Amino acid sequence: MLNKMFQNNDLVHKLLNRIARYKEDIRIMEVCGSHTMAIGKWALRKLLPPNIHLISGPGCPVCVTPPSIIDSLINLRSVTIATFGDMLRLPGNNGTLEDARAAGLDVRIVYSPLDALKLAKKNETIFIGIGFETTIPGIAHTITLAHKQNLSRFSVLPAFKIIPPALKALLNSTEVNIDGFILPGNVSAIIGSNAYEFLPREFDLGGVVTGFEPIDILSAINMLIDQQQNNSPKIENEYQRVVSPAGNINAQQAINQVLQVQDSWWRGLGYIPASGLGIRDEFRQFDAIHKYNLDISDQQPDTGCQCGDVLKGIITPPQCPLFDHTCTPANPIGPCMVSSEGSCAAYYKYER
Repeated sequence: MLNKMFQNNDLVHKLLNRIARYKEDIRIMEVCGSHTMAIGKWALRKLLPPNIHLISGPGCPVCVTPPSIIDSLINLRSVTIATFGDMLRLPGNNGTLEDARAAGLDVRIVYSPLDALKLAKKNETIFIGIGFETTIPGIAHTITLAHKQNLSRFSVLPAFKIIPPALKALLNSTEVNIDGFILPGNVSAIIGSNAYEFLPREFDLGGVVTGFEPIDILSAINMLIDQQQNNSPKIENEYQRVVSPAGNINAQQAINQVLQVQDSWWRGLGYIPASGLGIRDEFRQFDAIHKYNLDISDQQPDTGCQCGDVLKGIITPPQCPLFDHTCTPANPIGPCMVSSEGSCAAYYKYER
């Protein structure tokens, strides 16, 4: 049925025909979980020839959130935990926020950090600040609002991650085999396409910033194949209708005003220098880590889940022995099955 949707789309057919002319194996990592979901939804892997290998990357913020974030919160009392819905079932070493809510912890699902700010006018509230560069500016702005309102009952647990250092860490590893990157259009709208120029300069690899429609993704694949054929790795921007070379300067300033780069633990990837953002001293009163003396480290639960290898592109979700057996959306063992942007969730929903 999905193939029928493309039957009258001449551009899709032209792109697929051009891609099919390339006969060498090529491994392309789609960094963003939203791309993984789009690729599954539109059955693009089934439309591509078998020598084009699309592999998932670390661009799922819930998936890379360390279990210590959950562990540090579930024993708190007399405080409201405000969080995006995907975090509710994320496993820590000692259970989930859903388990803690059943045991009496006040956990609220919110759709914006501004909702958490409203809660803090009545209750001591911690907002779990996860996300990449796409969502970070809004959270940073909320902290400035709390500062202006002197709202001392509001705090943020900073678990922010930034994409470029994670890509460097992947490529510095001997485990991965990548020929090019489909780069996230949403993150790039903030940081700009210039942020990836280190890929060809330091690693002799190319990347294409692209959107989330089928034609966007197929165009990016075609551009990466052209780079491979011409031995000319570079950063290209297919998503020019949204992404500029320099990105969104106002959003970058909002981030830099409140947050600063720091080392960070990534679930499944380990400790990555300069890959996270912490709250600056000027806004320290809104930093839940300091306010509640929380311990944030990378204590990995021993569950047999191979989500870390999925995030590195070493294996695909079906190659994990737990996938579709003990680990399902109804009973998620690892974070890649929990998140709506997780690779395992995408494969389970679209590609079993």
